[in-house]
Amino acid sequence: MASFRKRGELQWQARISRKGFPAQVKTFMTRADAEAWARQVESEIDRGAFISRTEAENTSLKECLERYKREISAHKKGASQESYILQTLLETPLAARMMATIRSADIAALRDEWLQTLKPATVLRRLAILSHVFSISRKEWGMESLTNPVEAIRKPQPKNARTRRIAEKSLPTTGKLAGELDLIKAASDSHYLPAIIDLAVETAMRREEIALLRWEHIDLKSRVAHLPDTKNGSARDIPLSPKATELLKGLQQAGERPFDVRADAITRAFIRA
Repeated sequence: MASFRKRGELQWQARISRKGFPAQVKTFMTRADAEAWARQVESEIDRGAFISRTEAENTSLKECLERYKREISAHKKGASQESYILQTLLETPLAARMMATIRSADIAALRDEWLQTLKPATVLRRLAILSHVFSISRKEWGMESLTNPVEAIRKPQPKNARTRRIAEKSLPTTGKLAGELDLIKAASDSHYLPAIIDLAVETAMRREEIALLRWEHIDLKSRVAHLPDTKNGSARDIPLSPKATELLKGLQQAGERPFDVRADAITRAFIRA
């Protein structure tokens, strides 16, 4: 049975109490709106089609993003990179909104704002994480009534494919030609970056694979590096060229890894150089 009470001068609160169902309470500007909502909910209960909206209406996007960071993102391989995207989403005005109130038009406006300064691929990554937050909220966090507004919008088409190859550049002081990577290595103040660049070129290993490479998985005699855990979740063996083999032989084998450095530190050193 629905009951109604006036709150202040301009609001009406509707409350529905049914045995076996959680109490449903919602506030409206007029009694007519409150009665219409109550009739709809009671009809859904009678037909067995009722899904509680309470959780989605009382949980903000900020709360879901923070929970996603703790429970979902923390267990991903790319947790450190994803944390930056989650922080960006937390700083948007949309984060303060309740989950049930966020519409596809809101997401589309956010997409268009991002596209003014960011590449489509970057925007796609942000939208993908936001979409997963809505999906997890609906499937696992008690918000069964929630729809995913990200699924309803147009996605930007990535146009950041690279075709340029590493080339030689003319030095401004001498006019001599030098390779771009040689110039970067010469400009770097990092003791590990030049060797990492050479190893990447010789083996086509990913940045994180190089950072996590361990001596116990390197067979210099057979010229093979074993990667037990790669980006796609499976192991693979990397053949080492003569140059890559000599490079690894020249490194100090004091610790467990050839390069005691995090993957994101490699990127920062490269950008600085």
